[in-house]
Amino acid sequence: MADSSGVDPVAARQLRLAVGRLARRIRRLFVDGGEGLAFLELGILDRLDRSGPTSPGALSEGEGVTGPAIAETLRHLERLGLVERTKDPSDGRRVVVTITDDGRRSLGDRDAVVLERIHEVLQSQLNDTERAHLVTTIHLLEKVAAEL
Repeated sequence: MADSSGVDPVAARQLRLAVGRLARRIRRLFVDGGEGLAFLELGILDRLDRSGPTSPGALSEGEGVTGPAIAETLRHLERLGLVERTKDPSDGRRVVVTITDDGRRSLGDRDAVVLERIHEVLQSQLNDTERAHLVTTIHLLEKVAAEL
C-alpha cells in the first residue's frame, strides 16, 4: 500500500532486494572471471584505472579498509604484476601506486565476460518490450543511486 506520497514501501524493499541480488551476481561473475582476485583487489585495480596513480593511504580511505589490509593487498597485486609502487618524484618519502598494462588487461577481460553474460541474458530471457522497459529504467536507477 502506498503512503501519502504515493510511494509504496513494499516496492522500495523489492527494489533493494532486486538490485542487491543483481549486484551480488555481477560481482560474482566479475570476481570469478580471472586469476582468483578478491573483490578488494579488483576494487583497487578499478579505482587505479579510473582515477590514476595514487597513494596507499588514499586507496585505504577510498576502499574503507585499514592501512595494513591495503599494504598486504598491494603486495599481492604487485607480485602478480597488476600494480607497481614507485617513489613519488615530488616527495621521495611518499609511495605512488599505478595500475600496469597487465592490470588493465585483467579488468578489461573481466568486464568483457560480465558484459557478454548480461547481453546473453537480456537476449534470451527478455522480449523486445521488456528490453525497452529495462533500457528506459536505467536512468531512473542511476537517479536513485545518486541520492542514496
